[in-house]
Amino acid sequence: MNFNGYIRPQGKFGIRNHVLILPSSVCASTVAANIAHNVPGCVSAYNAFGCCQVGADAAQSVRTLVNTAANPNVGAVLVVGLGCEGLEPLPIADAIAKFGKPVRMIVIQQEGGSIKAEARGIEIARELAATIAQQEREPIDIAELILGLECGGSDTTSGLAANPALGVTSDMLIKLGGAAMLSETTELIGAEHVLARRAVNAAVKDKLIKIVRDCEERAKSMGVDLRGSQPTPGNIAGGLTSIEEKSLGCIHKAGTSPVQGVLEYAEIQTGKGLYVMDTPGQDILSMSGMAAGGVQVMVFTTGLGTPAGNPIMPVIKVTGNHGTYTRMSDNIDIDLGGIIDGTLTIEEAGQILFDEVLAVANGKLTKAEELGHTEFSIYRIGPTF
Repeated sequence: MNFNGYIRPQGKFGIRNHVLILPSSVCASTVAANIAHNVPGCVSAYNAFGCCQVGADAAQSVRTLVNTAANPNVGAVLVVGLGCEGLEPLPIADAIAKFGKPVRMIVIQQEGGSIKAEARGIEIARELAATIAQQEREPIDIAELILGLECGGSDTTSGLAANPALGVTSDMLIKLGGAAMLSETTELIGAEHVLARRAVNAAVKDKLIKIVRDCEERAKSMGVDLRGSQPTPGNIAGGLTSIEEKSLGCIHKAGTSPVQGVLEYAEIQTGKGLYVMDTPGQDILSMSGMAAGGVQVMVFTTGLGTPAGNPIMPVIKVTGNHGTYTRMSDNIDIDLGGIIDGTLTIEEAGQILFDEVLAVANGKLTKAEELGHTEFSIYRIGPTF
C-alpha cells in the first residue's frame, strides 16, 4: 500500500511541502510570522524562548527547533534571527543544513530592522517556495509513515470510543510496516505498568517506568499535587474522576503493538513500530515534540473539542461524542459517536480513521489546516536567567 508524498534527502518522505520560516528566538518571531503570512506555501513556528536559556533547557530548545525543520513535511527553511540571542541563528541553520534540504538565514539587526528584514525574508522565501514547488508527489510505501497519537479535552467517550478506535488504526499501520508515536507522560501515570508489559525488552520497560516516576518526582519536588492539573477541570466535567482513569483511557490510543523504545522530547524516531516520547500532558507541547520527532500526520482524539493544529504536521481531529461534533463541527474532522450508540464497532471506526489518515497523507487538508491553526510551543524544562 502506498501514499503519494515528497522524497527528501536521507531517505525521508513527507506528506506536505512547506517552507518553514523558523525564528531562533522570541524577538524574531513576529518578523518570521509576517514573512510566512506574505508568501504562499510558507509557515512559521512561534518560538517563545531562545535567549537566556542554559544547560539542558537551551539544548532542548535547539533540538526542538532543528528537528522541527528536519521533519520531512518541510521542504526548505529560512532561519530568522535577531542577532544577539543566546540560540544563535547560524549554528541552527548549519545544523538544519546537515539534513540536506535548502536552508537560508537572515538576521534582523544586520538587515537594518523589522521592515527591511521582512522585505528580504519575503524575497528569500519566494525563492525557496518556487524551488520546492517543482517537486511532485511520488508513490511511497505506507511503511514510511509515522502516525502521531494524541488526545486532549478528554471525556468518558475518549477512553470508551475514540481512543480504542485510534488504537486499531495504529495497529493497522504498524502491521503494514509503519510506525506510531504515543506521548504525554503525565497521562501514563497509573497505567504505566500496563503499557510496560508490552515493552520489547527490559531496558525499554525500565525506561518507560522511569520517565513516569521522574514526572511524579518533579511534581513532588515542587511541593505540588498533580491532581491540581490532572485530570483538568474539563476532564472532570466530562466524567473522568482520576488521573488513573484518564491514563487507562489514554493508552488505548496505542492499540496492542509492542513498545519498541522510549524517546526524549523532540528526539527523531528512526525505528518502526510503536514508540513512546517523553512529553508533558499539555497538548501543544506534546504535539510540537512529536512533530520534531518526525511525525508526518497526527490523529487527535477529543471528547470536549479542541481547535489545535500544528505548523508543519496535519492534525486530524476525532471525537466519540456526537454532541461535541455537533457543537464543534468547524474543528472536528470525524464523528465516531456511533461507537457509543451501538451503530459502529471499534474495528469499523479504526478502519474509518485509517482511511482518513491515508487521504490526508495523499493531500487532503484537515479542518485545522483549512482554518490556519498552527499552534506550536517548545517544552521548557529550566529557568530563564
